[in-house]
Amino acid sequence: MPSENGRPRTSVDELSRRLRSEMTPINEKFSYFLAFPVAEEDLRQYLQDPVEALPEVVVDLLPQVGIVLAPFLERASTRTSVAMVHEKPPEPKLVFSTRVEAADFATLFFTIQDEQVSDYHYYFYDELAALISLRCPDKAQDAWHGLLREELSAEVHGEVDEKSWHLKQTLLRRPMAARRDGKPFRAYARQSFEDTMTLYLHGLCCDIDVETGPRQLPSRHLRKRLEALKGLFPPPEGHAVFPEDANHRHRH
Repeated sequence: MPSENGRPRTSVDELSRRLRSEMTPINEKFSYFLAFPVAEEDLRQYLQDPVEALPEVVVDLLPQVGIVLAPFLERASTRTSVAMVHEKPPEPKLVFSTRVEAADFATLFFTIQDEQVSDYHYYFYDELAALISLRCPDKAQDAWHGLLREELSAEVHGEVDEKSWHLKQTLLRRPMAARRDGKPFRAYARQSFEDTMTLYLHGLCCDIDVETGPRQLPSRHLRKRLEALKGLFPPPEGHAVFPEDANHRHRH
């Protein structure tokens, strides 16, 4: 369908249905489609490297996943519909990643033209972390909730990313007794798990730096979270969580 200015645009919902049968397998769980040409020597950085860094427990939790590497993604004026386009949209409408979920298949779309591979990796793991957060086993969820309640009781400041930071501020405006459970706590817990899982998975694949700032979770508490995720979702052979674990690391 055409966009407001007449440029061709195809909704990701429509594309997800159309492209599912045209995907090329990466392994039994992941497949991909190139809607934008990628040099053969670069494909490993986009596909095999980030997939091979995933813990087995994570892969088991995921539905079938199709990866679509698109030139650009654009948000429509309605703010809900996202489409693939071939010309760069204005900054407010540019979308870096989105997903379409069916019962047993998730199609992940990424803007890759003019973008760094390291940024693509962040959005790739962010989309996967969102899928995992919706399928988190009870054991992992209970452990995570316990960790967050300890942090809240100790009045630990900060978070891993913006989305969880804002939900934490909403929770902290509630009375102390209401912070340990209920809808606001669960919303915050899911987002903090998602944001921390994104960091954890990204760190297994690549050497990354955690940005410091006034909203950042203190490093000792961040480490405790990552240690918890390492125990719940052990990394695959050859991939390390912490520098001291590493004999070999993939670098950007």
